[in-house]
Amino acid sequence: MLHSMSTTVEAVSERSAAEVNEEIRALWRRAGGTLTTEQRAQYQRLVMEWAAAAPQTHRAA
Repeated sequence: MLHSMSTTVEAVSERSAAEVNEEIRALWRRAGGTLTTEQRAQYQRLVMEWAAAAPQTHRAA
């Protein structure tokens, strides 16, 4: 979780990327396609959580 006055990320939950993605989709559905400032902050936290949970792929150079 990212706080507005902080640049550190709190401990990431143990949810899968798919679970976090579903929450992101639900947020957008509830918002009707336009996020408020508060919803935007929530979206940013969710995207950071999703990125941390998503499988990392490494491509050969």
